[in-house]
Amino acid sequence: MAARTRKTTLKNKSAAVAPKRRRTTKAPTRRKNAADGNLVNFLVPLFLISCILFCLGLLGFMGYRTVTASEFFDVRKIDVRGTTHASKSDIEKIVSNQTEKLGVWNADLKDIKERVERLDFVKSAAVSRVLPDGLRVNVIERVPKAVVRLGGGDFWADDEGTLIAPVAKGEAVPPFVMRGWDETKTDKALKDNQARVKTYQKMIDEWKTFDLDKRVKSVDMTDLSKPKAIVEDSGETIEIVLAKDTFGKKLQVALENVAGKGKQVGGIDVSEVQPRFTFR
Repeated sequence: MAARTRKTTLKNKSAAVAPKRRRTTKAPTRRKNAADGNLVNFLVPLFLISCILFCLGLLGFMGYRTVTASEFFDVRKIDVRGTTHASKSDIEKIVSNQTEKLGVWNADLKDIKERVERLDFVKSAAVSRVLPDGLRVNVIERVPKAVVRLGGGDFWADDEGTLIAPVAKGEAVPPFVMRGWDETKTDKALKDNQARVKTYQKMIDEWKTFDLDKRVKSVDMTDLSKPKAIVEDSGETIEIVLAKDTFGKKLQVALENVAGKGKQVGGIDVSEVQPRFTFR
């Protein structure tokens, strides 16, 4: 009887332990299933939201393209400001050509600016939209200060030592041209050319004061330390070597000394106290 009781007890213990082992093996599986479920619950809404946002963005972009390409933004007004020497019609033509298909909103302002700045006399340009149907171009010009004679003809130059554009036929010009321009692309050449323009302007101002500017045909500034004026007398050209300053007085002295002597005198140097003649 005791043996049966022990067997029964052992069986009961075995039966009691078995369920515990089954519970410990199933717990990780349940946690894994729960984690997978949470991940799915997170990813599915995220995917749906992303799709919705993408569709809304696409619709918005298409709507934007449709609106900005509509006739509402076609260019009807081109406002060009700051031009005195630059061609206003050329600027308007550039703007019109570059916006014909794009309209105001989609116009490439940088490209228009670069094209305008390639024109003669244009130093810089600023392009802006005037919604809904206009564009404005503000121009800063290079101001012509001297007429320079080169192998290819006469050109305008500004006080920065930059050649601006060829002198147009029939265009109002100063009474005389400058020779001796340095065409090399160096810092020294640029600096010297700036000095040449400055000297040229000073000559004009002083000679106008003495009413002598129309007597001069050209000036030679190859050597800045010895600028020369070319005049005519008795049907012949005479070369006058001037000092670095007092251009008005020196030119007056030279003209008085060569008056009526053009057939004999080829040049005169008035850079010193006493004039020195060069005969033909």
